[in-house]
Parts: sequence; C-alpha cells; structure tokens
Amino acid sequence: MSAKVIHGGTITSPQGFIAGATYAGIKSKGDNLLDLGILCSETPCVSAGVFTTNKIKAASVLLCQRNLKGSQAQAIVVNSGCANACTGHQGMADAEEMAALTARNLGLLPEEVLVASTGVIGKQLPMKQIRDGIESIVLSSEGGHTLAKAITTTDTFPKEIAVKVNLGQNESEITIGGIAKGAGMIHPDMATLLCFLATDAAVSPAFLKKALQRAVDASFNMITVDGDTSPNDSAIILANGLAGNKVLKSGSPRAEVFEGALTEVCLFLAKSIARDGEGATKLIQITVEGALTMAQARSGARIVAGSSLVKSAIHGSDPNWGRIIAALGRSGVDMEETKVDLYLDSLCLMKEGRPLHFDKAQAKSILDRAGVPIRICLNLGDATATAWGCDLSEEYVTINSEYTT
Repeated sequence: MSAKVIHGGTITSPQGFIAGATYAGIKSKGDNLLDLGILCSETPCVSAGVFTTNKIKAASVLLCQRNLKGSQAQAIVVNSGCANACTGHQGMADAEEMAALTARNLGLLPEEVLVASTGVIGKQLPMKQIRDGIESIVLSSEGGHTLAKAITTTDTFPKEIAVKVNLGQNESEITIGGIAKGAGMIHPDMATLLCFLATDAAVSPAFLKKALQRAVDASFNMITVDGDTSPNDSAIILANGLAGNKVLKSGSPRAEVFEGALTEVCLFLAKSIARDGEGATKLIQITVEGALTMAQARSGARIVAGSSLVKSAIHGSDPNWGRIIAALGRSGVDMEETKVDLYLDSLCLMKEGRPLHFDKAQAKSILDRAGVPIRICLNLGDATATAWGCDLSEEYVTINSEYTT
C-alpha cells in the first residue's frame, strides 16, 4: 500500500469527523449490544454512493439515492438488526423519520442525512426504540470504533482502517478512513454489505463519484461468500475538505494518488468481509491472468470464487482441481483448453491443458492454510483480475438455517 496505515485507525481518523453508537433494542439481547449509530462531519461534505443492483431495494437505499442527487451530505445514521426492506410505505416513512430525527439533533437539514439499515428483511423498524436511541447517542472523534461494531450482524469482528496519503510535493497530507460490515449474502455487484468511507480531502463531486465506483469495482464487486445479494448494500463516502489541499479533479497525478489509496482501503475492507464469511475458515484468492479483456478476467475469477464445489473442496483441503477448471469453463470467458495453466500457490497442477503429476501432500499443506491462493493463466491476452471468497462449511448452513429462530 502506497499510503501509510494508521495504527488503530478508523472512520473518524480524518479531520472533522465524529461518530457514536448505542444499543437501542433493535437486536435481541443475545447479539452484539450495539445496533444504532451516527457518523457526522463538522462541515458539509461532497458525497457519493454506490448501491445494490438487486431489484428489491430497501427504504434506506432509495432515500440515499434521492438525497445524493446533489452530491452533498453531512451525516449518516445506521441501524443493524432490521433491514427495513420489503416494508412498503411505512418503511420509507420510517427511514425519512430517522433522517429527520438525526438532522434535528445535529442542526442539519433532513436531506443532508443519509440512512442505512441491515438485518432481517420484512420487519418494520421499532421506531420508539430508534427515536430514543438517536437522542442518546454521544458523538466523539473516538467514536468510529463503536460505530464499526454497531453496524455488524453475523460478523465475528469489526472491519475498519484508516490511512494517511501524501498527495505530492507542497501538498497537504490527507486521510481516508473506512468501516464495513458483511459476512453473509455477499456476492459481486454490491451485495450484501455496508461500507462507509470518510476523508478530509477536498475532492470534486464528479471525480469522487467516479473514483468510488472504480474502487468498488476492484474490491467489493470482486468478493463472494454465498452467491446471494441483498436489498440494502451501500458504499458511501463523505469528503469534507478540511485537509486544505487543492481540489482533486479527474486526470491529475494527485487525483490518481488519492484514488489508489481509496482503492487500497476498499480492498482491505472487502478482503476482511470475505475472510469473515459466515462459517468461513479460509480466505480464497482466485487470480485469472492472460484474459482477453478485464471484464472477462473479472468474470472468470468471480465465477470460480463463487463455486460451491470449489469452496467445499477447499474447506476439506481436497486438491480436486477439476472443479476449478469446470467452474471456469462455464463462466463464458474466452479460453483455449490447450493454453490453460493452473497453479495452487506456486504448485503447478495443469500445464497447457494437461494434468501434471504433483505432490498431494504439498497440495494439501497449501489448502490447509488460512489463505489459499489459486492462479489460472489463460495465455490469450494481457488482462488480469483477482476475486476473493471463502470456503463453505457446515457452520454456514447452521447460521442460515437458524437466522430468525
């Protein structure tokens, strides 16, 4: 990473951001006892968002898309434990009330507040608890850590990071912080996760929107846990400009440095989500090299990473590499079997479409690792892409067979 990682950094590490969280009673008492939080900038922000591609969209997503039309926001209020999806007109009214209550407490306009929700679909928000909870939240520059915990559902650990970035000679140092949640219903094209990013960089609205989309495409859209997508997925960035740098615009070397750091932050959070997949014991990394186009490289890597047979084999440390090639073959990626090479880390399993004799004990030792790297060389072009996923365990079935019981 070209940027410098801040030890103990979080979303409130950039200048001018404060956050806080509370237990409002949305989750059951057996869950992580934080379920409602707020992030706020001390000054107005340029903002952008990328949202779920699911045709079913939660009320929070619809509200954010509406409020972000002007590319400005100053706060985010988020709850976990209830998705507020498939809740009709009442669900939208509740999301709007969350924004209005937060705005009133912070001295903002309702349209300056974004809303996010995650949890069980088809349940109405408990608005009395939320009203009381919003009133009780205390914001501070140290509150990013509690906010990172409050947004989790089946996650086993909070995901957070912050980096400092030097934009160049005679330029201000800027900071980017982020938090994310996600462990199940994770599949490429923004599903299912929440990611909030904050920066004190001054950034033009047009560039921020493009930079966020490209960062999401390279990170959150390249992870998969179970092939399911959510109505609630949201990645939102707020940029308040307090670092005092010259406004970043597309095409400048300074903007490229910023986008590179933003992508690294998103990659860290995305890989943390894949590593924390429900019931997961291993992080799987699938790299497709030598594809004709980037789109094909990405598609091939994502299909293999999402294959239930591949995930099951890796869970059992079974070097049954035919499942990897079979998954690639159904991906629609242009390939010639006689040119394909397959590697498990540095161990070559197939060369030019022919199986090689390999040490199964060595293969098993690689598959026993917490991180399993697989590389597929198509040898047709120059495009390369990497996707991340996790193994498929019995625990995944247990978690999702008892989710609401």
